[in-house]
Amino acid sequence: MQGMLIERNIKKTLIESLYKYPVVGLIGCRQVGKTTLAKTLQEKLRKKIIYLDLELPSDLAKLQEPELYLSRFTDHLVIIDEMQYMPSLFPLIRALVDKDRAKGRFLILGSASPDLIKHASESLAGRIIYHELTPFVIDEVGFENINTLWLRGGFPISYLAENNNESLIWRETFIRTYLERDIPQLGIHVPAANLRRFWTMLAHSHGQLWNASQIARGLGLSSPTIKNYLDILEETFIVRQIQPYHFNIKKRLIKSPKVYMRDSGLLHALLRIKTFDDLQAHPVIGSSWEGFVIEQINGILPQNTPIYFYRTGAGAEIDLLVFDSKNRPIAIEIKYSLSPKIEKGFWIACEDLSCKKGFVVYPGKETYPISKNVFMLPVKEIGRILD
Repeated sequence: MQGMLIERNIKKTLIESLYKYPVVGLIGCRQVGKTTLAKTLQEKLRKKIIYLDLELPSDLAKLQEPELYLSRFTDHLVIIDEMQYMPSLFPLIRALVDKDRAKGRFLILGSASPDLIKHASESLAGRIIYHELTPFVIDEVGFENINTLWLRGGFPISYLAENNNESLIWRETFIRTYLERDIPQLGIHVPAANLRRFWTMLAHSHGQLWNASQIARGLGLSSPTIKNYLDILEETFIVRQIQPYHFNIKKRLIKSPKVYMRDSGLLHALLRIKTFDDLQAHPVIGSSWEGFVIEQINGILPQNTPIYFYRTGAGAEIDLLVFDSKNRPIAIEIKYSLSPKIEKGFWIACEDLSCKKGFVVYPGKETYPISKNVFMLPVKEIGRILD
């Protein structure tokens, strides 16, 4: 599969934003394909493109006098890659845009959340729209490739590798580079060995409720340190925290978030799962499938749509809770079984929340009702959730 160029779902939205906003931000984890996507835009835009990679000394040299350099390209789209390494550019871009608010002047690419980058959020408020590029999702690679996507994850080089071994080697190298180079380059100084141990412990508790004190004891670190590590991984798009849904009923609700590794391939690398047969035999298979499906569902939701889970102390539980355009709750259960058993807690939770619609996402091929408003739904049909 090497050399294959896979069309990204977000491309159309990105182009539309470049016609509406002076600055567009494309954020996402390192190696997720931001640069490749950005370089394919010229054919769809009526502008010349200037591309600057802030990891290259030659491009950094061009920005020794950044105002003089950037002012020359008012009629170009200037793409600035790995913007987090030069946050001092944010106030300058604001000033340049305020002088000339032409649409599509700058496309900035970043591998960290704007909240993590000094000056990013405040400097360009009202002048920028952010879009996140995720790893590949099912409808980008085709449902026939679902097992490869689940095992290897959606990072392009990992997914498109010649074989599973090459894919695993790439993911292991990614993890090492992330810890030893990428995090320090963001100005974050944490011991790489401690962060690696924390990341591995998260992999072993994938999809479980966050328990800072338990993890802190296991690593011999303080709870505030552990929370800081979690924030770093979340703001660099490695993990996802899903918050519990709360509303005013007289029930004892779970208040801790659930934590998932966002890319199933990285999860499997940390757990030394090498092949699909290994995955089928591993105790993590159920939670791995759950996290994988959550990322697929999140990929079809409108940008910034909140997602939740629901759980009470009495055992009522919904794996994933989303809301439709009329703010009505949709209950989603995720099962890795062709004939899944739906626990009583799911039905109780649906009643608690007055859910008018629900789905059980499973690896089968047929959609069919299991109650008046709850349907078994193959993962390839998840687009129907918002119908």
